[in-house]
Amino acid sequence: MSDKRIELAVLDMAGTTVADGGLVLRAFDAAATAAGIPAQGPEREAATDYVVRTMGQSKIAVFRAILGDEDRAQQANRAFEAAYDEFAADATPIPGAAEAITRLREAGIKVALTTGFSRGTQDRLLDALAWHEIADLTLCPAEAGRGRPYPDMVLTALLRLGAGAVDRVAVLGDTASDIETGLAAGARVVAGTLTGAHTEDRLREAGATHIVPSVVEFADLLLAEHP
Repeated sequence: MSDKRIELAVLDMAGTTVADGGLVLRAFDAAATAAGIPAQGPEREAATDYVVRTMGQSKIAVFRAILGDEDRAQQANRAFEAAYDEFAADATPIPGAAEAITRLREAGIKVALTTGFSRGTQDRLLDALAWHEIADLTLCPAEAGRGRPYPDMVLTALLRLGAGAVDRVAVLGDTASDIETGLAAGARVVAGTLTGAHTEDRLREAGATHIVPSVVEFADLLLAEHP
């Protein structure tokens, strides 16, 4: 690693620091039904495949791409958020995630938690986990400009938390979209974790600089240069 220490860690939530347990796909099923996509058949299969491939991206953007109609996309997004909000009560942290975040902050590394969900849904997750004070910043796409795979959330976190430069930033996520975001932002470490949606091969193909089993090993990686 460079002798320039990491000052900011930008961590995804669902699948990275929060165990998803299939909640996103369950909520998508409810949203797809609300939007009138047949429960069986090629249209539903294609939509589900697109959701899996674009995990991590802004959910309203995903529904716009699938449905091609703003009213239906908004209807689907509302149904998704209502379903996920209901399921969020069952959310649990990735084992060791809270401790890893605490270790990073105690070492002087600021932590931002990001998501492809809306602020309301993100807050439901934070409520369920009692995590409102765990990070220095939490961000959703609407608060940064654009969601993943654009760099906006990483760069917004850098600006708000005062990191010195993009090469002082590390990003962790479980999807190709997380990796693309980190690379677009110029982060020095753009790591993929194996606790979520995408495989190691998919994460490497997206350009991950590191692959870690979980956020715990990601913290170990960053703290190795913070004796």
